[in-house]
Amino acid sequence: MSARLFVDNLPAGTTEEALRALFERQAGTVVHVSIMTDRRSGDSHGYAFVEMETDEAADRAVARLHGHLIHGLPLHVSVARPRAQPRKVGP
Repeated sequence: MSARLFVDNLPAGTTEEALRALFERQAGTVVHVSIMTDRRSGDSHGYAFVEMETDEAADRAVARLHGHLIHGLPLHVSVARPRAQPRKVGP
């Protein structure tokens, strides 16, 4: 089962390919990487979601990469919280 991580404090210009390579070197197989960007400008919001192949790989990623410096900025890596369910309206 895969595990989704939240990665914050990304330096401007960080690419999905570079982030994937870093996580694979440090923790194991990456299933998917998605850096969140502004829809209009395309600029990065400074955070991403990285999906690791296993819970064990996700645990390694958090242990090894939380605080890891990229261009002088420490990464904040944690297990992503589940998406909030939309509230039901009506009966």
